[in-house]
Amino acid sequence: MSHPAEAGLAGVVAGSTALSTVGQAGVGLTYRGYAIEDLATQASFEETAWLLLRGELPDAASLKHFQDRLIAGRFLPPALKLLLEQLPGDAHPMDVLRTGCSMLGCLEPETSFASQLTVAERLLAVFPSMLMYWHHFHASGKRIDVETTEPGLAGHLLQLLHGHPGSTADQRALDASLTLYAEHEFNASTFVARISASTLTDFYSAVTAAIGTLRGPLHGGANEQAMALIERFETPEAAETELMQMLARKEKVMGFGHRVYKINDPRSDVIQQFARQLAAAAGDERLYPVSERIELVMRREKKLFPNLDFYSACVYHFLGFPTAMFTPLFVLSRITGWSAHIFEQRQNNRLIRPDAEYIGPAPRPFVPIEKRSSC
Repeated sequence: MSHPAEAGLAGVVAGSTALSTVGQAGVGLTYRGYAIEDLATQASFEETAWLLLRGELPDAASLKHFQDRLIAGRFLPPALKLLLEQLPGDAHPMDVLRTGCSMLGCLEPETSFASQLTVAERLLAVFPSMLMYWHHFHASGKRIDVETTEPGLAGHLLQLLHGHPGSTADQRALDASLTLYAEHEFNASTFVARISASTLTDFYSAVTAAIGTLRGPLHGGANEQAMALIERFETPEAAETELMQMLARKEKVMGFGHRVYKINDPRSDVIQQFARQLAAAAGDERLYPVSERIELVMRREKKLFPNLDFYSACVYHFLGFPTAMFTPLFVLSRITGWSAHIFEQRQNNRLIRPDAEYIGPAPRPFVPIEKRSSC
């Protein structure tokens, strides 16, 4: 039988990466050596994206050229617009991004690996356009213009969603959340992207596989489920009462604990600050206090800490994003990490093909059908 530590490949080192440190004692989470706390609070998401894709932080001129390329890459080909219009309005937005990515791979194929950086930048630029064009067409029948001139992804997203780029505080909170979600070592979707890339498939296929993996509620859907939980309660007291009953029934509470982190998720403290600020600006006296009470109960009763998904749910809610968009926002950020890992896998590639321990029946003789007894 498999050893318990091997279930889900827990504790198994499956490769090496220069992109991030996750859960290492005394180090915390870093992107290419830079602490996540510094990147999320002092750098822009575009600076972080450049860092992940190219290895170093950009200078001012390089950042401006990068932002200009992303602005130029926000357009949707007519055939892709038509596809987005034909997709069901009640489809999950993750399915929309998965299908849109695959379609773009048909319209703008990666002709050689030499163009991989161009493809990565195009996906980073166009994913928000796919998501918001589909959303507005099916919500109100509007064919929105997706080519804004907002220099940052945060302002661009808010402009597409609301028709205006939001306040500086709104943009800063969204920008920080994108940075916090951008990369996280060999998580499930990233590992799938690397497995796909190891077959020497094209860039779009690897990213499509990653999106499908992130679609699963045990990986990318926790922020949606956290919001559904938070919204159930009118008061912190009601939240504590129901949560105690949930724990007594041994129900899983999404947004708490982490497979890798054992003491705390270093991203959670950062995003909680922004959740608190947005709640105060909105005059909220319900959702954020309920969130804090849920955190208190989970720490007291289960010794579990909130992960990034928990307070991200409040941030996205206060910014006006529909709950079904929470995981797609994850994609809009994580495309940077996925892309960097695809680059890294291709640079020193070997087909990823692990062994499996067989636990089925022992060898046995074949019996022709006419000699088999009925069950």
